[in-house]
Amino acid sequence: MSRRIATMEDIVEGLEALAVLDPRLVHVIEHAGQVPLRLSHPGFDSLISIVISQQVSRASADAILNRFIRLLDPMTPQAVLQAPDSVFREAGLSRPKQRTVLALAAAVCDGLDLAELVALDADSALKRLTSVTGIGPWTAEVYLLFCAGHPDIFPAKDVALQSAVGHALGIQPRPDDRTLTALAESWSPWRGVAARLFWAYYREMKGKDAAPTLRPTEK
Repeated sequence: MSRRIATMEDIVEGLEALAVLDPRLVHVIEHAGQVPLRLSHPGFDSLISIVISQQVSRASADAILNRFIRLLDPMTPQAVLQAPDSVFREAGLSRPKQRTVLALAAAVCDGLDLAELVALDADSALKRLTSVTGIGPWTAEVYLLFCAGHPDIFPAKDVALQSAVGHALGIQPRPDDRTLTALAESWSPWRGVAARLFWAYYREMKGKDAAPTLRPTEK
C-alpha cells in the first residue's frame, strides 16, 4: 500500500483533490459538514464491530456491540469460540452473524493475521478477508477503509452511500452497486476519502449517522 489515510490532514488533502477530479463534489463538500477520519485499530475486535454493523441501523449496531463487549470482555477469538449460545442471543446477534463471528474467530486462531493485512495491497487483502465464511465485500472493504487506512476503497454496496450519491448528484433512482463502483472510479486514488465525504453528506441529509460502527477506540 503506497500510503495510508491516517490523519485529518490526509482527509483535507483528499477533499481538495476530489474537488479538482470532479467539480460536482465541490457542492457536496460544502454541504457535508465535518468529514471525520473514522480510523480504528486493526484487529479482531474492530472487524467484529463491522460484522455487527451489517444490514442494521447505526443505533442498533451500537447497542448490539456494547452488549457484546459487556458480555464478552475481553473480546478475543478464544473467548468467542468458548462462549455459549446465550451470550450471542443476549447481545442480539442474529444466527448468520453468530456464524460469521465464530468463523472469523476460528480463522484468526488458525493463523489469519488481521493486523498484517494492513500492509497488503487492497486486492490481496480483500481476497484473504472474503475467504472467511460470512465476510463479504462490504465488510472487508469497510475494515480496510477504517482499520487499515486504505486510501482508494469505496464500499459501493453500502445503501447509505448509494442514497447519498444519488441525492447529491441528482441520480434517480439511486445508483446500484455496479453503477456506483463505475462512478467512483473517477474519484481514484481518493475513493476512501470520497466514501467518508458521502457518509458525512448522508448524515447532514438525513440527520443521522449511517457510517459503520467501530470500536470505541475510533478517532
